[in-house]
Amino acid sequence: MAARLQAGLLFLATVALLIPSAVAAGEPGVQQIFVQRLSVGLSVLLMAAYALGLVFSLKTHPEFFRSAEHDQTGEEPWPMGMALGTLAAVTIAVALVSEVFVESVQQAAEALGMTPAFVGFIVVALVGAAAEMASAFSGARKNRLDLSVGIGLGSAAQIALFVAPVLVLVSYLIGPTPMDLEFWPGAVVMILIATMTASLVTTSGRSAWFVGVLVLMVYLIFALTLYMMPPRAL
Repeated sequence: MAARLQAGLLFLATVALLIPSAVAAGEPGVQQIFVQRLSVGLSVLLMAAYALGLVFSLKTHPEFFRSAEHDQTGEEPWPMGMALGTLAAVTIAVALVSEVFVESVQQAAEALGMTPAFVGFIVVALVGAAAEMASAFSGARKNRLDLSVGIGLGSAAQIALFVAPVLVLVSYLIGPTPMDLEFWPGAVVMILIATMTASLVTTSGRSAWFVGVLVLMVYLIFALTLYMMPPRAL
């Protein structure tokens, strides 16, 4: 259920990313100010959808997201204060380490001749999501596929529905120029295909190792394309 919810949120984010790019590409006379205003409105809607998704999963319908394994083990949850304190400390530590790693890896990748698209979509994304991947791998090794898939899709949904909209809004305060949600067509197509792949994987609620192979193949196709794509094509 959690994976299906995250896949639905990702599809919503994909729709919001498609609209500015499609309008700008289909209407040559569209002014940039329209795209920027549209991006601000879409950012507010995406953040609202993300907040409502949290209310749905944590407040109004938490029973839909409680795993059977957790009910059988009977583990006692941490006290709220301890959980929030630990989460805050770990978040700060992970953010600092990720910032150092991303900066170092980005410079090394560019020195090795990797394209900016490959660095941004593959290298930086992998390094920045190292903590989430470690948690997802740990859950998968314990046969907690619901937790593993939920972490992976939840991280992507958080970036698409919260982080990106926040960056759009904050860019009007601290950025040199306003940011918008218009991306180059290749990026939008890859995001759409990735969202469709996530939806197909989570629809049945069951999985096998070959399903993982298919997902990895889609990812490797993206990586190969971005690695070989000339910068002028972006």
